[in-house]
Amino acid sequence: MSNNIHSHHDHDHHDHNHAHRHGHNHGHAHGHGHSHAPNNKKGLTIALIITSGIMLLEFFGGLITNSLALLSDAGHMLSDAASLALSLIAMWFAVKPASPRKSYGFYRFEILAALFNGVTLFVIAAFIIKEAYGRFFDPPTVSSGSMILIALFGLLANLSSVWVLLKQSDVKDNINVRSAYLHVIGDALGSVGAILAGLLMLFFDWYIADPIISVLVAVLILKSAWGVIRNAVHILMEGTPITIDLNLVKHTLEKIDGVINVHDLHVWTITSGLDSLSCHILIEDSKDSQEVLQSAVQAIEQTFKIQHTTIQVEKSNLQHAECKV
Repeated sequence: MSNNIHSHHDHDHHDHNHAHRHGHNHGHAHGHGHSHAPNNKKGLTIALIITSGIMLLEFFGGLITNSLALLSDAGHMLSDAASLALSLIAMWFAVKPASPRKSYGFYRFEILAALFNGVTLFVIAAFIIKEAYGRFFDPPTVSSGSMILIALFGLLANLSSVWVLLKQSDVKDNINVRSAYLHVIGDALGSVGAILAGLLMLFFDWYIADPIISVLVAVLILKSAWGVIRNAVHILMEGTPITIDLNLVKHTLEKIDGVINVHDLHVWTITSGLDSLSCHILIEDSKDSQEVLQSAVQAIEQTFKIQHTTIQVEKSNLQHAECKV
């Protein structure tokens, strides 16, 4: 979630808004060309169309062939399609301009979407495990041939989604695109599992392979869900971005000529690829506060790639209450 590669909508909206909100640009280096920026929207849309089609195929295929492994993979696909759809809705919200009531705009919707998506995955996994438990004691017969064909088709589609997201989108730095990408990878593994279960049933009549593979897929779902939930909660709790060391930020600012100390320092994430910093800097009375401020803004932008900074410069005669956090 580092800041150096902004996702496309972050880039557009943040640069436009910064200049718009402040009326002047603090000498920030904004608005680099977007030609190289990844197109998250296009990648996600293609992946959503592919995933929805396969989900329906596996769901009805699972009902017809009586395969829980296929149904659990379809459940995984459903969560996937929901994740992709939420990511797209979040991007649409993010470009809505900020208002006096919502001064940060709708960027955070992306994180709420990721959290909701993580919670849904837990519910789906629980359903699969419950159904598999019943099947362990009396595994029903499964039409393994048709099941293998459907799962193979699902695997190919998943791999094409992975390829599209890698080619089009910012998989590395955007929490939403990344969560969608991890889902699709998990789906591909789920399809591999379904193929494996199908082969075991076809050649050895091991119908218990179906619930076993289903549970493995459910565990995969839980693992990716936990990662997404933990990440989203960290951001909603105003946690410091994983890529940023707060002590290093403090040290960087205190190295500036004339700075006595740095306090009330906070760095938090508004949405993927968009971090904010605020702090108070106590400086020597003889120093020019604007010069120190300029050095601080540049140091933060160059070292930590944070462009949204709010820095209060203080001299010895300024009194303010102790900050609670």
